[in-house]
Amino acid sequence: MRKSTRYSLLIALALIAALALAILLRKAAPPEAARLLPESDAIVYVNLKPLRLATHFDRARIARSPDYQHFVDATGIVPERDLDVAAFALHRMDDPTGPNGPVGYSEVFEGRFDGTRLAGYLATIATAEESYDGHKIFTIPVGEPDPKTHAVRELRVAQLDYDSIAASNMPTTEQIHSILDRHRAAASPFSGSSLLSARYHDVPLLASAWAIGHIGLPFSDRGYISILGMRLPLPEDTTFVASLRYVSALHLRIEEISPSEADAAQSAEALTNLLGLYRSIQQGQPTFPADVAFRSLIASLKIDHHKDRTVLTGTIPLDLLKQITAAPSSAPPR
Repeated sequence: MRKSTRYSLLIALALIAALALAILLRKAAPPEAARLLPESDAIVYVNLKPLRLATHFDRARIARSPDYQHFVDATGIVPERDLDVAAFALHRMDDPTGPNGPVGYSEVFEGRFDGTRLAGYLATIATAEESYDGHKIFTIPVGEPDPKTHAVRELRVAQLDYDSIAASNMPTTEQIHSILDRHRAAASPFSGSSLLSARYHDVPLLASAWAIGHIGLPFSDRGYISILGMRLPLPEDTTFVASLRYVSALHLRIEEISPSEADAAQSAEALTNLLGLYRSIQQGQPTFPADVAFRSLIASLKIDHHKDRTVLTGTIPLDLLKQITAAPSSAPPR
């Protein structure tokens, strides 16, 4: 009797340990939306739930364009209210002058969607449909034809599950097919692209928004990164790990990974000089109430150099976050 009780206890303890290990591995794994993304040059992930809770941006009045309003009326989806997670894969385009420009995108969205209404809406605006692995893929033309090539940018959209949607504006079906393939095998907590496997461990724990890879791609300007009209002393293919994490405040961290320690030291010096120059220019400008939060962010920025990495940290005031999320938007959800 004692031996039987001992075996039962050991089995129970083993099951509890296995369950605890599974939960621990799942928490350490990348979010599922990011794991579904195809191979890419960069990944951007945003969990909107903490942001919505902190800023209440879903309560702000938004001036919607007629197309956007039609989307909301037809599907019942209010993105600022119903979208919880967004994950983007950025693809460097071989022809930067093509319909996609220099960067193509593949996306996975999670939230609360009415699949039947969404499928009905997509069917009315799609120019083609494809069935793949039990999912229907809708091809939707976006924007006007290119004046030179007459090529039209296309967006492919597929509903993965009752709470998730995939999309890609890449020229071929390879990326949207890859997302559907990964969705079928999504049980593994460590599945995902090679970039995710290589860099996700650098993302700080509990980060609600993060980006890894060559995230300078959307800001490329003749081979360099340009933000708000200011060219940074960094090539566009610089590897970054950027994150936003809310503890007692919203903490920004951007880590640049350089080929060598010497390159990192040079980059840290250049960025420190650039930040100092910007601060000196800023001091000579009048301060308006709307600028207080932004100036607080600039004042909090700090640049450090650790071996082959340059790290920029700062604190984003909640008022600045509210200003950004309260900005009206009239763009349709394409």
